[in-house]
Amino acid sequence: MISVNDLRAGTTYEEAGQLLQVLSFEHIKMGRGSANIKVKVRNVRSGDTMEKSYINTAKVQNVAVYKREMQFLYKDEDSCYFMHPETFEQIAISLQLIPDHQFLKEGESFPVSFLGQEPLSVLLPPKMVFRVVETGPSIKGNSATNVFKDAILENGIKTKLPLFINTGDTIRVDTRTGNYTEKA
Repeated sequence: MISVNDLRAGTTYEEAGQLLQVLSFEHIKMGRGSANIKVKVRNVRSGDTMEKSYINTAKVQNVAVYKREMQFLYKDEDSCYFMHPETFEQIAISLQLIPDHQFLKEGESFPVSFLGQEPLSVLLPPKMVFRVVETGPSIKGNSATNVFKDAILENGIKTKLPLFINTGDTIRVDTRTGNYTEKA
């Protein structure tokens, strides 16, 4: 058992027979009363997200989860396929367990969380680099304004970019929001 005060983003615990992974954590201090812990969690098996509140003295059942680097190979209609780089063992992970699967790039390695032999989730870095495959023409001198144009990235994601970005440029994208952050 662990205290809810020890929960952090990425922690996996069990409650009422459900495996829950913490997405965000907030400690709320009330005036004279005790503090509350508010967490946004994802049910690991179904992919559903929900918010939960606990009093700060509550405890939850810790789950021993380990991470292993796996290389992303490809995806089809309902699964993503990963390979262990040393044993060449391949596994299929349901798209329901990877809400941000559109950011996966073939050939890149990602940490995959496991409970025993069961894959639970794929952890994406906060920012990733992508190439712009289609966008409107750039307009010289428009690097100081806050105007954006539509673009399509190499992974098929549609996003908004500043006017000075051209087709073929590489940019850094925030994987949590899908927004442009900077030129790479």
